[in-house]
Amino acid sequence: MTIADMPPPVGGTVPRMLWLDLTRKCQLQCTHCYNDSGPAGTHGTMSREDWIGVIDQAKGTGVTWVQLIGGEPTMHPDAGDLLCHALDLGMAVEVYSNLVHVPAAWWDLFQRDGVSIATSYYAADASGHNAVTGRPSHRLTRRNIVRAVQLRVPIRIGIVDTGNPHRAEDARRDLETIGVTRIRVDRVRAFGRASKSRPPEAGELCGRCGTGRASVGPTGEVSPCPMSAVLSVGNVNTTELAAILGGAAMTEATEAIRGAVPTITDCDPDGECSPGYGDSGCSPRT
Repeated sequence: MTIADMPPPVGGTVPRMLWLDLTRKCQLQCTHCYNDSGPAGTHGTMSREDWIGVIDQAKGTGVTWVQLIGGEPTMHPDAGDLLCHALDLGMAVEVYSNLVHVPAAWWDLFQRDGVSIATSYYAADASGHNAVTGRPSHRLTRRNIVRAVQLRVPIRIGIVDTGNPHRAEDARRDLETIGVTRIRVDRVRAFGRASKSRPPEAGELCGRCGTGRASVGPTGEVSPCPMSAVLSVGNVNTTELAAILGGAAMTEATEAIRGAVPTITDCDPDGECSPGYGDSGCSPRT
């Protein structure tokens, strides 16, 4: 069963899904990236054993699916091992990749039972897409989207409306011609580079962060979602994951976010939240 087949998380402090926010390294430098990932990014301080421990603890708390995200998660040297470990524990795994460069070994992983992928798409035309990513990436990403569809790899795509709704609609039509069926559109969220150096505001979030989900970042910090990383509620290097997820700090952070978002938007962060992406009221995964 893939993440796409699973029911949405139920409300509560203990999540059923967990983002493994592995890295800030990425081939691209998207103008709206919520965590400032790019070629100069690092993999943080978490070791392979640290991440394995997080997955084991997550399984023990009742987490049933994880998303590998970043940055570009496939650039993390241990990402493939982490995916396999989660699968071995019976979890579903989604990989949120820019699909710019997909090594052959990753195509094998993508085709395993229980694995799905997600990506961001900005325009049907190369110039529009590349203007957002800062690299000549459109041809590569689109080619790999086509390959995923051909291989019947479950794929979900978020289109970020960067201020041109007609371009976003053209992007949707382009993806539909390829055969992609799971497509959503979101606006740019003012975090990271998209904030233009303004302090992050909880009101920019979707409002569902921390409800049935949580995120662990590349230094071990836990937050309600990748976009709300500034609201750290603990660190897995010093505290057991279960204690963090069920703790007062997580409850307080979740309530603070809900209080800052008058109307919860149509967001499925478990499947839609992603680096600056936009496919729901949030932006990393389904």
